[in-house]
Amino acid sequence: MSARVDQPTPAERTPSVATLARESTARQLDVQLYKVSDVMQALSMSRTVVFELLRTGRLRSVKQGRTRLIPASAIREYIALLEKEAEAA
Repeated sequence: MSARVDQPTPAERTPSVATLARESTARQLDVQLYKVSDVMQALSMSRTVVFELLRTGRLRSVKQGRTRLIPASAIREYIALLEKEAEAA
């Protein structure tokens, strides 16, 4: 006769919304520099548009070796710029 090991119920295995939110926030805080592909997805823009924003200076970036990285603060500033321009229009 073997001893039964209690298995967690599906509700116990599923993380709560609060746990998921904390983990998501922690991941967001950890990421300070984004690759162009990440920015493309986050802003729903094409690669060409992102590089045009970088070329014109509307979106700041840094280089690490051969990789072009966009600081999280630059993304926030660009979004704020868009909002400001929308209010002025």
